[in-house]
Amino acid sequence: MNGIRPLSDPARNQPLVRITGVSKAFGGVHALEDVNLDLWPGEVVGVLGHNGAGKSTLMKILAGAYERDTGVIEVDDRPVDFRKPADAQACGIETIHQSLALADNLDAVSNLFLGREIGWRLGPFRVMDGPQMHDLAKRVISQLNPNFTALTVPCRDLSGGQRQTIAIARAVQFQARILIMDEPTAALGPQETEMVGELIQELKQKGLGIFLISHDLHDVFELSDRIVVMKNGRIVGGARVEDVTQDEVLGMIVAGNCPAVATAGTGVLQAGESQ
Repeated sequence: MNGIRPLSDPARNQPLVRITGVSKAFGGVHALEDVNLDLWPGEVVGVLGHNGAGKSTLMKILAGAYERDTGVIEVDDRPVDFRKPADAQACGIETIHQSLALADNLDAVSNLFLGREIGWRLGPFRVMDGPQMHDLAKRVISQLNPNFTALTVPCRDLSGGQRQTIAIARAVQFQARILIMDEPTAALGPQETEMVGELIQELKQKGLGIFLISHDLHDVFELSDRIVVMKNGRIVGGARVEDVTQDEVLGMIVAGNCPAVATAGTGVLQAGESQ
């Protein structure tokens, strides 16, 4: 567990994740239909859509919380079958939930290793190695935010940006290479939002791939390299951020209208086509 490690150059020549023809139904409700999507090292893909569009279902399948009905998921060009979140985590996929899932009464170090503490057995007892966990936490957090020094402060007393730093550090400490970030800037002020943006840029430089789920078009345009829009369980369009306007993306979200713009690696997408 060495914190953030850059990917090797060969790994950059193929997508981290490739989703092909994935569908999911709950009874008679088709939550996903024939979804195709990929994610490359060092890339942020913003996934947009109204509530019920299918984006949360897709990300839960990728995170191992749901099983797909049909289709193929490949990680590092190898088919994978996720039946539980631990399967996805073993492939380097971590989710940072909007709630951050932090224990407010614990400090950064304890939250970083919560459930995965380092220690040894002493008869029937398990002894925690506090100094080692503290040193590892300090190392990985400093890679993300060199100004973060509040390692022993309870999370309830930290700012939103500091809490987001801990949640991201917890993911990368355990060798995450693919992050699913759910509304990472929700309820944050401008300065903290800027801090999260800097964290995301640092992760990109290290070769991590990020799926960014957000309702904030401004943040998605600021943080993403590519945008895809979902509606009624399908991807209705997508583009690189420099090739599309916020109004055009809003049109995709509301009406499924896709401008004739090229998405890297996929050619021109029309409304109703999958990426």
